[in-house]
Amino acid sequence: MKGILGKKVGMTQIYGQNGEIIPVTVIEAGPCFITQIKTKERDGYDAIQVGFEEVKPKRLTKPELGHLQKADAPNLRHLREFALDEGETFELGQRLDASVFEVGDTVDVVGTSKGKGFAGAIKRHHFQRQRKTHGQSDRERAPGSLGAGTTPGRTFKGKRMAGRMGGERVTVQNLKIVLVDRERNMLAIKGAVPGAKDGLVMICQAVKAN
Repeated sequence: MKGILGKKVGMTQIYGQNGEIIPVTVIEAGPCFITQIKTKERDGYDAIQVGFEEVKPKRLTKPELGHLQKADAPNLRHLREFALDEGETFELGQRLDASVFEVGDTVDVVGTSKGKGFAGAIKRHHFQRQRKTHGQSDRERAPGSLGAGTTPGRTFKGKRMAGRMGGERVTVQNLKIVLVDRERNMLAIKGAVPGAKDGLVMICQAVKAN
């Protein structure tokens, strides 16, 4: 298992060995601490819980503080789980940093997409607009028919309509790590990752690597 939590810093570009420009997302990866180890015998599956971003104690609840004290870990804001491969071993309170990855690794990045607020069906679901001619006056950006009349006499659940857009968990798969700065705990990942600047991201080993 290769996995770590981080914070999105922003996008920039770097030059490759052949002089080509590579667009990258810079992520502050760690330091993280292992706050819990789950086993198949006790919990039904093998995983580690990882914490990231130190905060003041008043920012956490008493149960959260007690949970972290058991692991001898700092006061951490974010806790996430990573599944373990068979035979992997970790220690409670162990520190993880950007060195868990190497240049050339293929990773999946999980984040929360930017919230766009209430949006119409065309923007939210990429519908094609309706025609502007032949008598239409106010249907140009309308979604069209939402269902039949007598049968079934209702709109099916899950129908793509206008509504709140963004603010959802998004996973981008098979991204390449092109730079690892172990001293500053920085990773440069080729391409874009979901979320806004300073947003929390999970970086883990790709499950569908080519």
